Amino acid sequence: MSKRSDYISWDEYFMGIAVLSAMRSKDPNTQVGACIVDSNNKIVGIGYNGFPIGCSDDHLPWERQGEWLDTKYPYVCHAELNAILNSVSRDLKGCSIYVGLFPCNECAKAIIQSGIKEVVYLSDKYETSDNTIASKKMFDASKIKYRKLKPEHLHLSINMDEKVI
Repeated sequence: MSKRSDYISWDEYFMGIAVLSAMRSKDPNTQVGACIVDSNNKIVGIGYNGFPIGCSDDHLPWERQGEWLDTKYPYVCHAELNAILNSVSRDLKGCSIYVGLFPCNECAKAIIQSGIKEVVYLSDKYETSDNTIASKKMFDASKIKYRKLKPEHLHLSINMDEKVI
């Protein structure tokens, strides 16, 4: 008997962890997850977009429009920042971050400062926005590679029925 040939790649595995992490987000509009991996393919940080620890999801707003303080924007921590802050190591030099959505300029700063050297993303739907353009300028200036993942497997299924194991 030979080994299976239909297993997923490392890129698909780590992006799958990021996508699964996004499912923890309580944001009714946008769910983003992030997974940080070191050079030995070990996961060292995971995060998703949500409010800071201790800030109730029920008492702060999830609105996208209106007065700034009445929207989610001043309160939500993005997936990339949470993955950095939740990392098991403070040394992220040379790591890669897998994220569903191309990082905003604020997350780009945190990625650069943390020493992460590669960003792998699924979607760049805000590519023409000023903050995404700023992110790319900063990544280019700091020599951080970024690439869009083109997965071979577009759908990954997780079956949590104990009878299948």
